[in-house]
Amino acid sequence: MTNKTALVTGASEGIGLEFCKILAAKGYNLILVSRRKEKLNEVAKSLSDQHKNIVCTVISSDLSKPHAAQKLFQTTLKKELQVDFLINNAGLLQNGFFTDLDLLTQENMIAVNIVALTSLTHLFANDMATRGSGHILNVASLAAWMPIPNQNVYAATKAYVLSFSQALHNEMKAAGNGVAVTALCPGYTATKMMDNPDQGAKLSVPAGILQSAQEVAEQGIKACLGGKPVVVPGFANRVTAAITHLFPKMMLANTAGSYYRKNLH
Repeated sequence: MTNKTALVTGASEGIGLEFCKILAAKGYNLILVSRRKEKLNEVAKSLSDQHKNIVCTVISSDLSKPHAAQKLFQTTLKKELQVDFLINNAGLLQNGFFTDLDLLTQENMIAVNIVALTSLTHLFANDMATRGSGHILNVASLAAWMPIPNQNVYAATKAYVLSFSQALHNEMKAAGNGVAVTALCPGYTATKMMDNPDQGAKLSVPAGILQSAQEVAEQGIKACLGGKPVVVPGFANRVTAAITHLFPKMMLANTAGSYYRKNLH
């Protein structure tokens, strides 16, 4: 029996790396995608050494570049790789006042978080639909549930991912084409994203509320394979998501803005 194949963007570290570890243990061949080819090669070797029955393919791609998603898709076709599970995990984050942050950096964030994710979903969803099966996991965020000042573009991009994925889940189900789409909405997770000088200010949060990347990845994969439209890992995060429906958006924005400005350094 031929192994199924999963493509994971942002595969070199954090939640993306944990997705790869979990899927490798499940016997999936992997297509590892990120900007850093050297790091991807290290990950591929480690996973291949640990799981002798899988094949890892490395594709270096900067998803902020124009038509990057289309080029990535064409590369998989040229390599004759059939993707059964797409995980759109790559994402960029910027903290700080909108007018202070570099415009090009924010445009790149929109390109990766929205444009590339949408394009990859479209390309691979069509391919999966012709075969009558497939899974797509789009990584959103708990930030998708509310407007967040000083992280406004990031939160808005993740709100798009959540809304897009929920609507597409319904469309795929109505079409009966066997393609399941799930939005994963993690809260604060112990990854480089919590302390990265390239993304503006650092957000300080109590260590006790950080989830592990492994836990987030496990719940995301389980929910997607189970056909769920949305998964919010962690009880506290699920409560937070539920609470956002009870208050006006500007009240949430005022509260979030006060918290973020107090804790951004």
